[in-house]
Amino acid sequence: MNGSSSKPGESVAAAIRAALLTAEPKAKVFAARDVARRWRMGELAWRFDAAMPERPAWPARPELLAPGQMPKRGKAGSERGRIALWHALAHIEFVAIDLALDMAGRFGAEMARDFVDDFLSVAADEAMHFALLDRKLASLGSYYGALPAHGGLWEAAHETRHDVRARLAVVPMVLEARGLDVTPATRDRVRAQGDEHGARILQRILEDEIRHVRFGTQHFVERCEAAGDAAEKSWKMLVKKHFRGALKPPFNDSARSAAGLSREFYAALASRTEAPLPNNH
Repeated sequence: MNGSSSKPGESVAAAIRAALLTAEPKAKVFAARDVARRWRMGELAWRFDAAMPERPAWPARPELLAPGQMPKRGKAGSERGRIALWHALAHIEFVAIDLALDMAGRFGAEMARDFVDDFLSVAADEAMHFALLDRKLASLGSYYGALPAHGGLWEAAHETRHDVRARLAVVPMVLEARGLDVTPATRDRVRAQGDEHGARILQRILEDEIRHVRFGTQHFVERCEAAGDAAEKSWKMLVKKHFRGALKPPFNDSARSAAGLSREFYAALASRTEAPLPNNH
């Protein structure tokens, strides 16, 4: 059992807040994994007595740019193109650490204990993913922060900061689910370039992200059922309200199904003009 309201010591909320306010990437990785470990070991009290920051602390580099300002990655397979790919993936995983921590810290008080269990385990996974990608960059003679990065990844969190159902609908069930769609093709392209080590990293990330989307979907459905609302209808309404982008096929239906995200959720919101991914079953 993870702590109790009567147990003295640091609260889980205070530990999460401290991790969110850690800017240096390697220190944030350590902080996220340490919070997850201490929670799992029952060393943090079930108290939500610390507010989550409006925005986490981030390092001075990478420079964050709007999507339209991002430089072209360079020719696929070139050294420049490979570094740009791994840097972009590292940035996604770095922000994902904060997304998972904020989910647990911001909404844990109103949710069941297993919600905090799940999203602190996600934060630890994302920290491990970032560490793998950071080492990959180092093997290519680069580092996280060497290139500009997408500045809009936190927008979905800020937009949904007052509503746990909206946050679940947009972050795990749209943004992370998109990773299920695009990662297999990226993995296969990396493998075709002769980078088996990189392909294994992407396969590990894909397998973990299926579980992350499943956590989000399960908690979203449970929350809707508790309120007497239809989950698919609620999800569509929240995505239309809070997600500024478009849901773009092709979809990896098999991975989404493994995560509990059936086509009843997303098919009606997407264009039907594109063919499914080749690896769909």
